[in-house]
Formats: sequence, C-alpha cells, structure tokens
Amino acid sequence: MDNLEPGRRGVLAGAGVLGVLAVGGCATGGGGPEKATVPDAIKGKVIAKTSEIPVGGGKIISEHKIVVTQPKKGEFKAFTAVCTHQHCTVGEVQKGVIECPCHGSEFSVADGAVKQGPAERPLPAFKVTVKGDGITVS
Repeated sequence: MDNLEPGRRGVLAGAGVLGVLAVGGCATGGGGPEKATVPDAIKGKVIAKTSEIPVGGGKIISEHKIVVTQPKKGEFKAFTAVCTHQHCTVGEVQKGVIECPCHGSEFSVADGAVKQGPAERPLPAFKVTVKGDGITVS
C-alpha cells in the first residue's frame, strides 16, 4: 500500500483535531486576565487622587493598566484597564461606562460588568483604599 493520499478516516480525524483547536482558541472570547494583579511598582502607593476622578466617570492609568472610577460621589472602584475581549487597553470613561476603542466593548463603572459586547467577561476588580485624597489598590 504505497498510496500516500489520506484515507477517509485520516481526513476526518485531522478535521476533528483542527476543529477542537479552533474552538479552544475562541472559547475565551479573545482572552483577558482572570484576576486583577497589582503591579509591584505601585503596591502601597497612591495611584490617583480622589479629586481627579469625576463622578460617573474615571481615570485610566495607562502605565499600570488600571482604571479608577467613581460611580457615585465618594465611592471609588478600580479595575484592570485591559479589555477581556482581546487585551486592548480601554480608552475612555464617561457617563457610567468604561469604553474599549478596539471593538466597542463597554463596561460598568460600578462593577466592571459588560454593558455591551463583544466582550463576554467583566473587567477584574482591585480592592480600593482611600486615605485622605489618595487612592491605592490591592
């Protein structure tokens, strides 16, 4: 049997393997962090001042990929600024929404929940501590 052409079973098995790989690659919705991890460079350090965070909006701290929000006056939240769809850094925070410029995903400033896809998972949150006018995350 010197026939080098694949048999029916070989073609079906190969197609099955490729199908599993394709589905596995898409299953995460493009990926994204499962857990927010504070960069060592900012542990215990003030990353923003409360006066810099507008009510209903927020501030993106690009160099550390963190977004700090103020959903209600005096209530501060922080999330990873990395979109859970395809790892883009979010680009704007306004009117209660954290917006990703890459594909239009939107997240709630209150809890990081997806308000509009294509992202399917919320932005992972950090624990926020406010001392005086300083905001730290852990």
